[in-house]
Amino acid sequence: MSSQQNIWGRVQRDFWLGLAFVVLFLILPAFEPGKYFVTQITLFFIWAAVVTQWNLVFGVGGIFSLGHMAIFAVGGYVMAMMGLYNEWNLWAAMIVGGITAVIFSFLMGVLTLRLRGPYVAVMTLAIAQVMHALIVTDVECYFKKDLICINFTGGAKGIMKFGDFGFKDWLGYKYVVFGNYYLALALLVIGSIFAFSIMYSSLGATFRAVRDHTICAETRGVNRRRAQLLLFSVSGFFTGLAGGVYGGIYRTVGPDSLTLPVLLFLLSMMVIGGRGTHWGPILGAGALMIADTTLRGIGDYRIAGLSLIIILSIIFLPRGLVGLVYDIFNWKPRSLIQFQAGSADLRKLQREKYSKKLNLRYIGKTSTL
Repeated sequence: MSSQQNIWGRVQRDFWLGLAFVVLFLILPAFEPGKYFVTQITLFFIWAAVVTQWNLVFGVGGIFSLGHMAIFAVGGYVMAMMGLYNEWNLWAAMIVGGITAVIFSFLMGVLTLRLRGPYVAVMTLAIAQVMHALIVTDVECYFKKDLICINFTGGAKGIMKFGDFGFKDWLGYKYVVFGNYYLALALLVIGSIFAFSIMYSSLGATFRAVRDHTICAETRGVNRRRAQLLLFSVSGFFTGLAGGVYGGIYRTVGPDSLTLPVLLFLLSMMVIGGRGTHWGPILGAGALMIADTTLRGIGDYRIAGLSLIIILSIIFLPRGLVGLVYDIFNWKPRSLIQFQAGSADLRKLQREKYSKKLNLRYIGKTSTL
């Protein structure tokens, strides 16, 4: 009963934290923070949505996948191709991109989840890099539009002029940025609700059991490969949607999302925030976005500054920002900790004395009989 109350308490805590987060960012544009700031927050929403789903695979499921940006790219490319070649509405094309990302995730899982540990990381990274190489080297003319030869994947330049979400027609040119902002916020909120539901469900307990005690979980009848394949596949939908939202907002989809610096940047968000935690990916994404924006003024030293922040975080915050926040809100003076430890020892000693008395009484009664 106490464990159920503990879980229910955490659910309530996450609900109120999530509600405060949503309300804060819903009313933020009313303070007119500026288009650049709104655009950066929009990008934060998209990256946080990707890292939240990646955390399900890497942090909760214990699958050392480095190919999540390939799933992101699949969602974006499918949406862009449907819009450019078939002239689909991007809202419908985005859903198709998310479903295609699920299929791609499933196939990637079938190929890689027979392996374990670092071998999965190498295999998934290889798939992402092969995709990058194939896109960049695509120079064949797929069709001509206005005397311009367009490659099937767009090549190194990417795919452009495939349409938009229609915010310009609905809201006017001046407020397009706010339409993009709220779309990205909706993506993060819905994706986070999905991720939190998985973590609190019995499926989440199964995934954590496979991650922490694989042999024990398998002896209890859990099929490791099937459980990990399920998690790998379902997380692909919102990752693919994030790729579609990114492409629709920035009006281009290219191979840049498959590069190693972007992959490491997003992986660092998860590690700095707290891998396997509920709010860690969002905290990590916000922290690194702030650091990246701040360090842009130092030019070539920006990458070195980000690397230093990541290294220091790993050394001094092994549990991530979530662990730091927990320690701050649950801080107690050392004297109180020692007093509680002493009280616990005293209660333990009293229980031992009481049990000894009961044993002596029982021995005395049996001897008289």
